[in-house]
Amino acid sequence: MCIYIRVCVCVCGMWMGSFIEANLKESSFYYIYTNYGLIRSYHQMSTKANVIMTPIISKIYCSSSQTLLVVRRRPHVVNGGGFVVTDCSQKIIFRVDGCGVLGTKGELVVRHADGDAVVLIRRKGGVVEALSIHKKWKGYAFDYQGSKKLVFTLKEPPSSSCLVRNSSIRISTETTARSSNFEVKGYFPDRDCIIVDPSGNIVAQIGVKKEIQDLMESKDLYHIVVKPGIDQAFVVGVIATLDYIYGESTRC
Repeated sequence: MCIYIRVCVCVCGMWMGSFIEANLKESSFYYIYTNYGLIRSYHQMSTKANVIMTPIISKIYCSSSQTLLVVRRRPHVVNGGGFVVTDCSQKIIFRVDGCGVLGTKGELVVRHADGDAVVLIRRKGGVVEALSIHKKWKGYAFDYQGSKKLVFTLKEPPSSSCLVRNSSIRISTETTARSSNFEVKGYFPDRDCIIVDPSGNIVAQIGVKKEIQDLMESKDLYHIVVKPGIDQAFVVGVIATLDYIYGESTRC
């Protein structure tokens, strides 16, 4: 049995977490300290390739290992400028353009690091929608020809529910294989929420380290822990929509 400790400090200039690893023959697990407490992730080294992938946007955004993403709001030069998503080495993974960049309210675009559009997110309009208690957001993925296809629908809670910290937000996904319902639990403005799958398993956790919270009054820097096999572009698309609903970096 070999047990060792590895400390991971992101060069983002902020402490993002500690990792404790333990190797037991062919098995391994690691812990991540977040403001949620201790998160334990376990996998068989010899069967790592057997992680079930859950592509919603594309399988290229699914990783066989747990991923830590860092979200940083763009400078407040333009209202609705959006945010960037990086890894711990500050390498940009995604960019999110808000209405200040796009010039259109109720619309968001998640872009790959190279600038290509990955997800287009729009708030559904119309008279029926205006009279509805629950407004809906539609997420569209782009194929290699530039065509759009609906991949998820997020049901925005009533305006009064946005102030409730334990309210949940439902997300339905549409893929060629099946339809699934995900759910956001917690309160996004506090950076204290999770995304769970239809079975109730946590697929992503949003949080901010206490050390960063003490240094920064605002929550413009936070992290997302994405579980193995989960579509990271989908998770970022959900975060972008929550950001707009709660009137943050993507909203004018």
